[in-house]
Amino acid sequence: MENSYKKVQRILLGILLANLLVAGLKIFIGSIIKSASMTADGFHSLSDGSSNIVGLIGIHFASKPEDESHPYGHNKFETLAALFISFMLFLASGRIILGAFERFREPIVPEITIESIRVLIFTLVVNILVSLIEYRKGKELNSQILISDSMHTRSDIYISLGVLATLIGIRLGFPPIIDPIVSLLVAAFIIHAGYEIFRENSDVLVDGAVVDTQVIKDIVLTFEEVKDVHKIRSRGSINNLHIDLHIEVDPSLDVEKSHDLVHNIEDAIREKFNKNSHVIAHVEPHKEK
Repeated sequence: MENSYKKVQRILLGILLANLLVAGLKIFIGSIIKSASMTADGFHSLSDGSSNIVGLIGIHFASKPEDESHPYGHNKFETLAALFISFMLFLASGRIILGAFERFREPIVPEITIESIRVLIFTLVVNILVSLIEYRKGKELNSQILISDSMHTRSDIYISLGVLATLIGIRLGFPPIIDPIVSLLVAAFIIHAGYEIFRENSDVLVDGAVVDTQVIKDIVLTFEEVKDVHKIRSRGSINNLHIDLHIEVDPSLDVEKSHDLVHNIEDAIREKFNKNSHVIAHVEPHKEK
């Protein structure tokens, strides 16, 4: 587990550098050409970088071992960090919306240059690479932070495409009002990304079901000694999975064999989902219905 957290930290550090580079270029070029949509996109990319910092802080605390005050570990600090990222996105979207309405009142025609378009295309390519790598690593390491952050970065791709289309459109003669309109679309994408991150991670804190109970039931019923299984529950996340269930066995099965059966069931469930899963099986005598 600790080694997994170290891998996540290294990935976040690399992505932080990439996001800061992308954000700096967008804000710099957007300010020069007076483009609200590109500047908004730059601040969104900057929020990507700040979310990486929040992720690093969350991973630092989540990687701490179990102690007397936290007997179940510190894993949920990763979830808290992901939720904090979603709130940061909501705040960023509000700022962009206010800026867009200012541009509706006082429109400014952006100065479009070939260099600004090239910069936007370059940052778009960087975002695509970052999102793909981060999402793949997040799935590989079962990291809520990496998956959430990749969802955030993925929204950058669509936003940058919209900004690129706007700059080209203005260069082709479209009215300047298209710029604040795209800024509102940028805000909508950010709100959507924040909502998705909040929805995915809030389930962890409210103990939403993590895995399909039927899958667990199928695993348990492969053991001949098990007559029935019920009260199957799961919570946490795949990376920090907690499962408890009740199994029914023949009343004549002695304590030692019941003990071995429970361990074998727990090992089979861990093999299916995560070797670090916490599994508790309660044994009950089976009664013929």
